Amino acid sequence: MSTFNAVHLAKRPTSDIIPGETFEVKVHPTPKETDLKDGQVIFQSNYLSLDPAMRGWLKDARSYVPPVKIGEIMRGAAVGKVVGSKSSKFPVGSYATATCGWAELAVVSDKYVEKVELPSNASIADSLGILGTHMDCRSLCGYLETILRPRFPITSSGDLIKTGLSAPRSRLQPINRTPLFKISDNSHGFALTTQGLTGLTAYFGILDVGQVKAGDFVVVSGAAGATGSVVGQICKIKGARVLGLAGTDDKCAWLINELGFDAALNYKEQNFPKNFRDATKGLIDIFFDNVGGDILDMALGRAKPHSRFVMCGGISQYNAAEAKGPKNYMMIVAMRIRMQGFIVTDYESQFVEARRELAQWMSEGKIKGKLHIVRGGLEKAEQALVDLYKGVNTGKLLVEIKPDADTKSKL
Repeated sequence: MSTFNAVHLAKRPTSDIIPGETFEVKVHPTPKETDLKDGQVIFQSNYLSLDPAMRGWLKDARSYVPPVKIGEIMRGAAVGKVVGSKSSKFPVGSYATATCGWAELAVVSDKYVEKVELPSNASIADSLGILGTHMDCRSLCGYLETILRPRFPITSSGDLIKTGLSAPRSRLQPINRTPLFKISDNSHGFALTTQGLTGLTAYFGILDVGQVKAGDFVVVSGAAGATGSVVGQICKIKGARVLGLAGTDDKCAWLINELGFDAALNYKEQNFPKNFRDATKGLIDIFFDNVGGDILDMALGRAKPHSRFVMCGGISQYNAAEAKGPKNYMMIVAMRIRMQGFIVTDYESQFVEARRELAQWMSEGKIKGKLHIVRGGLEKAEQALVDLYKGVNTGKLLVEIKPDADTKSKL
């Protein structure tokens, strides 16, 4: 009997994810096309997206989406290929994105699948980076409805699919699908990546929440990650000065030399506190935070009156048994700081316009990206997620589940 592997949540971590304990690999029978209902497809995962938010989904706590339950397939987004179909929208061989979780195969309703058109010089992995198709809250609901409940997930033959997350049942509504933005053949492979959640998170976080404008001095923590790297480049487009914070000298060099940041600091250096004070003598207009912890406290101490703090994430706290709040919080009062969190799916009605602008900037060479791909199959996903919180990756972190022989790979 033909089978495939899927990764299930076995035990909730109290601090660090422990390989071999937090998740377990289970074997499932391969779905057949005759098993499909009308509108369903069998999806073969090629590249799995790993994102900082995943650690939060493992906690049994109230949040913007329900937690992954013990025994369920781990939630996640992938790009893949439709290998079986009872959908007129997604014939076998189509490239697409959908919510499939950590699984080699998945059965997915075509309501929660988006087709992608790849330029001739692109790898399918590019669709999960800056310009990848989006994972909205309602497609996450579809994931919870159609993927986690069955024994195995489903999609359609030959289509490459990217899968994502969904919202609580109470928020389920009909999805108004918009035409996909077609990327020209002379675009960079990364042109497919800005439409994804990392690019959109950067876009709405810095433009709407941060309200960046020419002349602002912006500090970005986690600047070499998938979101932070785009934030800094948008700031430069808008005429701001940007200081990026990253964890290695190589990452800092990449931010300055490749992405155009004005300056970058290695927060692991012994002299970082002094270097940070020196670099922020003019004080901070906007702090875009992906890290939290001590760096957030330092930024509060260097904030201008009426500065804006965009709270996007807190990767330094995700594995902490007891998360630390800011000690310097009275600076919020003294400096009249506006500190605001946000969830990118709140902006779903504006995704199409944002994608177009991001794609335009990419076509003009104003935004660049980088993929960090871990090879070796689905079994590498657990350790790769551990490494994500250690800051091993530069740019977007993906796990190669199965290389696609039908697309040209530059990776």
